[in-house]
Amino acid sequence: MHYPEAITRLIESYSKLPGIGPKTAERLAFYVANKMKEEDVLNFAKSLVAVKRELMTCPICGNITDKNPCNICRDQSRDRSVIAVVEDNKDLIAMEKMKEYRGLYHVLNGVISPINGIGPQDINIKDLLERLKDEEVSEVILATNTTIEGESTAMYIAKLLDKTDIKVTRIARGLPVGGGLEYADEVTLLKALEGRRELK
Repeated sequence: MHYPEAITRLIESYSKLPGIGPKTAERLAFYVANKMKEEDVLNFAKSLVAVKRELMTCPICGNITDKNPCNICRDQSRDRSVIAVVEDNKDLIAMEKMKEYRGLYHVLNGVISPINGIGPQDINIKDLLERLKDEEVSEVILATNTTIEGESTAMYIAKLLDKTDIKVTRIARGLPVGGGLEYADEVTLLKALEGRRELK
């Protein structure tokens, strides 16, 4: 059966989202068509457009933000001698939720993954190295996930910082191997942060 073109286009759009298979995309498209009020659809569309038009990447830390620089980089009360390096924005938010870490962040926006064709040049490592030249940083906490790619990325960064005076630590294994920061509760994250160890 052929769907109306508008439904087909909407199904295709939903299918581009991660974790949305053909059946889910179809169900969502028909929900929009049959159940949502036009006002809600328009507000949803405006929210999607606003995310693309109003958000930017913080030029200092790489966090997603609507201000330049982001609120965290702008906050003078934070400890500017410590930078936690995380894989993505969701990991930064997970760290912030525990309300114990008061240092700064650096968002890599990915991990090194040769099998997926992602090398060091494809993530935000160069900006981190530039940033460490200018700022009074005494410790870098490598808070990448405990996946193979996360571990490899952490080791790669640790090796780059080997000849510097910066203390390089790794979050402790309070996090399950193969798990992501975004799924950990605040207590687990706090224990992982407290049990971090130096890599060099």
